[in-house]
Amino acid sequence: MTEKTQIYPVVWNEDKVILIDQTKLPNTYEIVAISRSADMAAAIKSMIVRGAPAIGVAAAYGMYLGAREIETTDREEFLKQLATVAETLRKTRPTAVNLFWAIARMLKTAYETIGNVEEITETLFKTAQQIQLEDLQTCQQIGDNGLAVLPRVPEKLTILTHCNTGALATAGYGTALGVIRSAWRENRLTRVYADETRPRLQGAKLTAWECMQEGIPVTVITDSMAAHCMQQGMIDAVIVGADRITANGDTANKIGTYALAVVAKHHNVPFFVAAPLSTVDFELPDGSKIPIEERHPSEIYQVGNTNLCPTGIEFYNPAFDVTPAELITAIITEKGAVKPDELIGYGEGLVE
Repeated sequence: MTEKTQIYPVVWNEDKVILIDQTKLPNTYEIVAISRSADMAAAIKSMIVRGAPAIGVAAAYGMYLGAREIETTDREEFLKQLATVAETLRKTRPTAVNLFWAIARMLKTAYETIGNVEEITETLFKTAQQIQLEDLQTCQQIGDNGLAVLPRVPEKLTILTHCNTGALATAGYGTALGVIRSAWRENRLTRVYADETRPRLQGAKLTAWECMQEGIPVTVITDSMAAHCMQQGMIDAVIVGADRITANGDTANKIGTYALAVVAKHHNVPFFVAAPLSTVDFELPDGSKIPIEERHPSEIYQVGNTNLCPTGIEFYNPAFDVTPAELITAIITEKGAVKPDELIGYGEGLVE
């Protein structure tokens, strides 16, 4: 990769999906070719591909790959087996709602397509490509809409972000990091502070890497340094992404986000969530209903082949936390920015 090279984490190439292996970054840029639905499910679960929008795109292609593998010409049997493919993909990451949204859209397409199995399969492929294109356009809109709500003083901002919400986490531009990209393009950004984001270090490994590709000034800090940086007046705004937003505006994002929101509130630093409307789960009334994925404790006690903790100790490793809506200044979507308590009415008028 060279500086300012456009990053696309999910790419269709001839007869297979090409993924950037995000578990190998930043030291190694490696791609993985996926031609089977089961392999796509494994790639999502192991976080070769990660980030809610990117997971949605990958799952859409996973549905097409699964359809392509079904060996029947009977429509009803085909749809039955496709539902099994969908269930396997659903089980990979329970919190990211884009996964479920993309799978539901692909199933709806299959059920509503008139024609034989071959025609349904071809329509699924076109739908997966459309989902990918729509996400790229959506993220660019989110980035530009974010500019309208960022603080006007100072003229050039220092922004803190958490985890990775850039091109690697989407179809190729980013949500929270998309806003940061747009701010950099418009000369409104001085520097990004990137939380390292324990335990998987997506901020240190991925966000810092993306910023370097684009020449955006970035400083990595440990998660526990964020409060100090705000206390010292070093942060003008916080922008994070989301894996699921409920109807009342409560937001699930990478573990550590809630703490950032509390600290930002205390220091009067605006706290923004940037996400596509597909991340909003209007069927869930509030954040208490969001399923929180727990991951293997080795993410905490092990770095490479080195164990950090005493043998036999117990661990708790939730991958996400929920930030209450009252701590969020605005939610930035492809249709504009909205206050969390206005989200449900906003969505009813804009979401099909």
